[in-house]
Formats: sequence, C-alpha cells, structure tokens
Amino acid sequence: MPNTCGACGSATLDTKGFGTEQIEIELKTLFPQYKIGRMDLDTTRGKYGYHKIISAFEGREIDILVGTQMLSKGLDFENVSLVGILNADTMLNYPDFRAHERAFQLMVQVSGRSGRSQKQGFVAIQTFNPYHQILQQVSIPDYNAMYKEQLQDRWQFHYPPYYRIIKITLKHKDVVKLNTAIQWLFTALQQIFKHNVLGPSEPSVSRVRNQYIKNIVVKIPPKQSLIITKKELLKVRNTFEAVKDFRAIRFIIDVDTY
Repeated sequence: MPNTCGACGSATLDTKGFGTEQIEIELKTLFPQYKIGRMDLDTTRGKYGYHKIISAFEGREIDILVGTQMLSKGLDFENVSLVGILNADTMLNYPDFRAHERAFQLMVQVSGRSGRSQKQGFVAIQTFNPYHQILQQVSIPDYNAMYKEQLQDRWQFHYPPYYRIIKITLKHKDVVKLNTAIQWLFTALQQIFKHNVLGPSEPSVSRVRNQYIKNIVVKIPPKQSLIITKKELLKVRNTFEAVKDFRAIRFIIDVDTY
C-alpha cells in the first residue's frame, strides 16, 4: 500500500471504505452515547453468533445495528423506526442483467424492517443518482412499473425469460494457458452460435483458491432447438478436452443459473 500520493507527494493519506466494519467505526464516533452492533460474516461465524446479535437487538441492548444483506429478510422488530441503505449504487451498477430486479427486491425488503408496529417508519437511501428509475420505483413502491420495464429491457437485449442462457466457465492456475484456452473456445462457439456468444470475460472475483476464472455466455433464442444446441455444445467440449494443453483446465457448464 502506498505511503504517499503519486501525484503530489503528500503523506497525509487515509483509508476509506464502505464495509460494515468501517461504518461501525464511523457510527461510534458520531453516536458515542448509543450501543452499536454489527452483523456480518465475521460476527456470525460462531455457532450462536447470529442468534445472540438478533436477541440483543430485539431486547434493545443494541441501539443501532449495522449489517450486510442478511439483515434484509425475515426479521421482525417492533422498535425499529429508521432503516438506512448505504451506497445503493453498488447494487444498481452490478454487472448482471438481473441487477435492477435484485436491487428493487432487496431495497423493498430491507425497507420493510422499519415501522412494523405502531411507530412511523422511515427509510433513507444513500445514492449518487437519486433520479434512477429503480430508486423512484422503490420509493413508491411500484412493482408493476419495475416489472414491465425489466421485461422490455430483457426482450430488447435478448435475456431471460425470452432467451435462455448458458454460462461456460474455465478455471486454471496458469493465466496464460487459460487465456489461450478461452480464446480458442470463444472462436469455436462463435462459428456455431454466431452473435449469440458473449465474452470472454472474468468475474468480479477473478481468482479463487489460486485458480484464475474466465467466462463465456451463450444465448439461446426462443425457436432454437435445445437438443441440437446441447449436441453442438458437447461436441465443442469434447474437442476442447482432446487438446493436450487444455486437459488440466476445468470446464464447467451452467444452464439458466447465470
């Protein structure tokens, strides 16, 4: 990590982040008189960690609870009157065609944690784009408008439920060999499925357990034969695995789980 700014040479650098731990530290500075708890993967790792935090919050031993998405579902607290959603743009700008649908669902669900008894509930959403269509639909909330808009987008850009999706993932510890393999696979698939092949790309976490990851997505139009598609795909896979340099590469096919 650099100790000085590369542009001006200043040594007064500070670390900033949007993680739950960083938010907890900020809240303790802003509200020292309140008891603040945190619920994420680290604090719930123990056998009864989740239940202890939930019980403490329900028993009003914790005044402000900071958490990840696990806070959004299935919790019923009568004393919650304010819910804050921080950095909502992360959900909206996630590289997935379902991102807007999932963002709407999550924000509506977490908003429902507030004002569940006789108290008036309030929801605050932090965003750099308050006029985003999804945020406007969440504020009402208008499920039908979101549903119609998402269906229109998916029809226009050829995504489910109109087109089916096949994701092919390659994994290997040698990134050079993996890049060669993914380019070979992309060329082979493009010859068969033409413009319905997307990629190659890498996920946001592109290396897991010392193995690099690359993806290719194949779209299947509504009238395309699934049986023929499967045969063509298996033929390409068998040819791929017959190449000596590619045998150690993991070849994973996911249908409609993208």
